[in-house]
Amino acid sequence: MEKCDLIDFSALEKEMKRAVEADKKYQRENDAKFRAIHQKVATYEEFRDIVKASHLKPLDKKDKNAPRKQPWNPISTGNTELKHTGADSLECVLCELQPRSASEFVRDWRRFKGSSVEKYTFLLRLGGEKLREMFHIEVDVGLLGEFLMVLCQCFRSGDEAAVIGVLEGLSLTGHFGLGVSMLSEEERQACERLFSNLLETHPNLAEAPESQKERCAECETQTQENTAQDDGTEAAGKLRGLMEKYGVYGNAK
Repeated sequence: MEKCDLIDFSALEKEMKRAVEADKKYQRENDAKFRAIHQKVATYEEFRDIVKASHLKPLDKKDKNAPRKQPWNPISTGNTELKHTGADSLECVLCELQPRSASEFVRDWRRFKGSSVEKYTFLLRLGGEKLREMFHIEVDVGLLGEFLMVLCQCFRSGDEAAVIGVLEGLSLTGHFGLGVSMLSEEERQACERLFSNLLETHPNLAEAPESQKERCAECETQTQENTAQDDGTEAAGKLRGLMEKYGVYGNAK
């Protein structure tokens, strides 16, 4: 057999692998485009970012719990675990934590280790506006899902306004749509449960402060009732707007 008739199986194998990878990339990016359209992204840049990040995979629970060789923030190396007992000690610790940037926030966040209650209190204490300022570029991949898990696990009646404030602040951070598209199934379910709980309790947001109630006279009662109803409608509207941003549609009524 002549040399030109010999089949180069190694070259064929490489060519086949390239073709398979190219096909996988096409399918992956095509799926990302449909996902972006379904989410009704506001800008082309957001659409482009979702397609560009189509090769990234959301973190599994085991990945988040596994010890990391590379810290989230090099500054946080060393034994920085918070040690405290009781509500008073926690309050003192939270007063000391005043992160001014995303990296400082992550450093403090990781110091709470596995305590969801402490992380929940930390988020609510900072508030949505502060979180929006710190993460104006973007929320780290995996961190948004962790926020939603903590808010869902620790949410309690009376915290509605604070939780909605946190959700609203996060929704205004950079590349937010991309972060939502990267949520794992468990994180999406936690997000849906959180909004479901908020929808059930949102009328509490319309309650007037005690000082205002004490000043009520008969002539003002009807006006205050109307105001409360308007506030409740506004709160419900804001909540449904946030549900859209977070890709939660099934619980909308």
